[in-house]
Amino acid sequence: MSQDNAGKAEHVLPPLPFAQDALEPVISARTLEFHYGKHHQTYVTNLNKFISGTDLEGKSLEEIVQATHNKADKVGIFNNAAQVWNHTFYWNSLSPQGGKEPPAALKQKMEEAFGSVDDCKKELHSAAVTQFGSGWAWLVLEGGRLKVTKTLNADMPLVHNMKPLLTIDVWEHAYYLDYQNRRPDYVQAVLDKLANWDFAASNME
Repeated sequence: MSQDNAGKAEHVLPPLPFAQDALEPVISARTLEFHYGKHHQTYVTNLNKFISGTDLEGKSLEEIVQATHNKADKVGIFNNAAQVWNHTFYWNSLSPQGGKEPPAALKQKMEEAFGSVDDCKKELHSAAVTQFGSGWAWLVLEGGRLKVTKTLNADMPLVHNMKPLLTIDVWEHAYYLDYQNRRPDYVQAVLDKLANWDFAASNME
């Protein structure tokens, strides 16, 4: 967060962890121009607007998400706060050098939970492809064991007592310019070439 001239904390759009064209050809710079530059920025802008002058101003994203989850009068705040958090997490779940062998500790956990790294990736692919409408596929820790789950719209594992390790965004704006209706192709390409298993492993610690 940053401070504006009035001394009030504002949430800001975090920088991408890579250049805007670094994920090509899997995800184009054009997609990032809209997905990051427009959609993610809009969630940040709306969040600041919604919390201005409330007791949530100056709180962290995680605090706002937890305080507004399942609150009928705070749906707009939750949706925007959660989407700021989800998108920031998604960008870090991707890497131009991704898709390689997971670090040893994560690989062991994958094998314990799914049988193999490939079987874990198949579970993630299935969750991402079968998520109806907009949402997210997640690799999470729950009770010390890896699990694949999916959430609708802005929902996220944090509010369900699960620790997120990696996510795949399956809102249409994440892939439609590059893949049109071929969501399975987008998901497979992310898993094969961009999945940042180092980031996932760091989140286990």
